[in-house]
Amino acid sequence: MNKAGKILRKTGHILLDMFYYASMALCAFIFLRVFVFSSYRIPSDSMEPAILPGDYVLVSKPAYGARLFDLFSAVEGKEVKIKRVPGYTSVQHNDVVVCHIPYPNNPDKMEMHMLRYYIKRCIGVPGDTLRIVNGIYAVNGDTSKRLGDYVKELALSRKTKEDFRGGGYHTFPWDTLVNWNIKDFGPLYLPRKGDRITLDETKALLYKKIIEWEKGYPLPLENYTLLDNGEAMQEYTFRHDYYFMGGDKVENSHDSRYWGLLPDDLVVGKAWIIWKSVDPRSGGARWERVLKRIR
Repeated sequence: MNKAGKILRKTGHILLDMFYYASMALCAFIFLRVFVFSSYRIPSDSMEPAILPGDYVLVSKPAYGARLFDLFSAVEGKEVKIKRVPGYTSVQHNDVVVCHIPYPNNPDKMEMHMLRYYIKRCIGVPGDTLRIVNGIYAVNGDTSKRLGDYVKELALSRKTKEDFRGGGYHTFPWDTLVNWNIKDFGPLYLPRKGDRITLDETKALLYKKIIEWEKGYPLPLENYTLLDNGEAMQEYTFRHDYYFMGGDKVENSHDSRYWGLLPDDLVVGKAWIIWKSVDPRSGGARWERVLKRIR
């Protein structure tokens, strides 16, 4: 073999090796992003003081189990079936969770938008009955367990309806049948997968949107009765688990008090650690926040 042939052959081996290692690195990156972690930049102040705008958060996928679905269909906005590998724990009270915004395009239609996320604290888990009593969260009648940011909830408890003239006082389900508000909310039962409930007037109102999401099509609500193909629905069995999510900055958080319950499929993972933090005003690094565990 002449010199030119040897050089060409050596160059070919180098290119093949580069392609091989680049492919391995790409596969490792995809594996880590799908099954191990993701990174999210926090744009809003709804979780202050635990998380600040400009924080970059690593999210643990193994905690609740990584999700498997058709990524291309999800990016195109199509309905996808989600499977979740087993995690080493389940979502617990006061966990800080990254989830998809449940109503990203239309306040009346739940769907999954791949690029739009919330980071919130879990206040209620499947099987809980949740209330807000004078601004304070309570689950299953227990008012002693501190859920969310108790100091800010106490501050809220001292305010009156007149303090909310700019909005934010009235809440889900936005109907005078129950007339819930930011200080007096519930009781609201959080369904578990397999729960079968009787759909009286109140429950038809409360669970309409999540039943529509499970069924995949809209259901008319007439005189507080859900109609499925023209027939009144008397009862329903849920196919998913549901959570109640709240922001730590109680008076400035678009959370479950306003949009309702979060289904398990929209849970991305558990917020774990702040790996980077940049002050959005000055652009400077906040080194004191780097590697801070999220609690």
